[in-house]
Amino acid sequence: MSEQKPEAPFFVGWAPAPGAICGFLLAVSLALIAFAGLASYMVAATQSDPGDGAFMGRVDVAGVLQAHPYPVLHVTDSDRFDEGTALILSGGGKFGVDKEALPLDGQLVKARGVWLSRGDLNGLQIGRLEAVEDAATPLENTPLGRWKLTGEICDGKCLNGAMRPGQGLAHKACANLCLLGGVPPVFVSTGKVDGTEFFLLGDAENGKLGPDILDQTATLVEVEGEIMKRGELHVFNIDSSTIRRVD
Repeated sequence: MSEQKPEAPFFVGWAPAPGAICGFLLAVSLALIAFAGLASYMVAATQSDPGDGAFMGRVDVAGVLQAHPYPVLHVTDSDRFDEGTALILSGGGKFGVDKEALPLDGQLVKARGVWLSRGDLNGLQIGRLEAVEDAATPLENTPLGRWKLTGEICDGKCLNGAMRPGQGLAHKACANLCLLGGVPPVFVSTGKVDGTEFFLLGDAENGKLGPDILDQTATLVEVEGEIMKRGELHVFNIDSSTIRRVD
């Protein structure tokens, strides 16, 4: 009489799973968990650093307001900032403060707002801005010559820490909305000039940039222009016709 072969384990939904199938399911489950963990790590490891920008709390500050090419406050009196610190000004949401700043160009003002900071770049999301009767000391302008720089065009609010990451393709749509709303554009250079990698942008006439730059934001570009040190701020007045995407 031939020996009868054992039946292969068979799973039925309403019955306990056979031991052999339990072992197989356990091995598969552990393998899937390990794979999911490895995949999560690999995805996270390949992401760009979101940056060290951050909201630093509310501050009161006095300084000289520069409205062109975009609003900046040069600190003269503050408990939080060194004298001469340049604060790039923005409003709530994705808007600039041109309407409030233009009538105060060159004047001494008091401001209250939320301090944004990233490295040696500082900004202020304005809550209140008012003129002071005292006379303002004119800012010193130092030409640094014509430069060709490689870097990225960003908006000066999100880059400072209002959003993270505040640069790169993942941030392009947000950056363009901020720039359309009047937030000052900032150029982040891959190399430093006069000790800084951050530059407030303007056109060749020290005016505002046109909408043609929106196609060139959040990606690596090369551009030429004149650099001017105004107080402690570096302004890069670019010739937008020289913008070239770097592959």
